[in-house]
Amino acid sequence: MVGLFLNRERWRSLYPFASQYIHLTSEARMHYVDEGEGEPIVCVHGNPTWSFYYRYLVKANRSAHRVIVPDHIGCGLSDKPQQYNYTLQQHIANLTELIESLQLSPFTLVVHDWGGPIGLGYAVQHPEMVKRILILNTAAFRSQRMYSGIALARVPFLGDFLVRGLNAFLWGSFVINTKRLMNAAVYSGYLYPYSSWSQRIGILRFVQDIPLKPSDTSYGTLALIEDNLNVLSSKPLSFVWGGLDRVFNDHFLSEWQRRFPKAHFSRLSDAGHWIMEDAPLRVQNALEQLLEE
Repeated sequence: MVGLFLNRERWRSLYPFASQYIHLTSEARMHYVDEGEGEPIVCVHGNPTWSFYYRYLVKANRSAHRVIVPDHIGCGLSDKPQQYNYTLQQHIANLTELIESLQLSPFTLVVHDWGGPIGLGYAVQHPEMVKRILILNTAAFRSQRMYSGIALARVPFLGDFLVRGLNAFLWGSFVINTKRLMNAAVYSGYLYPYSSWSQRIGILRFVQDIPLKPSDTSYGTLALIEDNLNVLSSKPLSFVWGGLDRVFNDHFLSEWQRRFPKAHFSRLSDAGHWIMEDAPLRVQNALEQLLEE
């Protein structure tokens, strides 16, 4: 059964993109998709997904735009070093290095999950480079709220066994993060890059790096992003929110609405956390409307 999901050709037909790579100064090789020509769109994924998550947006927009989707180090087809600085600050630095290396003109930013603090962390540092932003279920501000399943994965030793040994974080994501049944090809796409203990290092490190209290490594980085979100308030902002999300629930949506009352908000009552799997067409429609602004 596992072999069925891991069959490379089963998911490759859904992801017909040429692989691109950049060797980062952090001594790791980052994989990314770079398709089409025109005004750029940069999509930033979360955990435990990878650029495969945005395959629909790449296909839908590459005829008129240059669509760039990186895999964070430790994720997807990027390197997965066992000893690495897997912190929010480093992920932002990696994204910054990729964008600068591509010499992009100002672009549209799409973020989801951990892609929120990473992508918006870049945006608040380089607001002149970001023209408009589409935000999918995420947060880029401090909160002590955490879904119980994620908290369990942070328990020392137990988290290693669950996340790296059993791949429970990814399998659990299939159950709680999607409301629409995915086919075997889609399952295989998400599973393929995380087929062994060593390949799941990034998933675990993302979970361990969630900043909840001041003593956490990335707490200061997140606080700085939060304190500077206001520099984005003048830009066209659109939120598409899976209303059935157990991880980033309506509490987080309400906080976004408080911070950006002039933004456009669309709450989908029948979609979960992996909104690109539950409602890809509606996300694309929102992106098309945003691109017209």
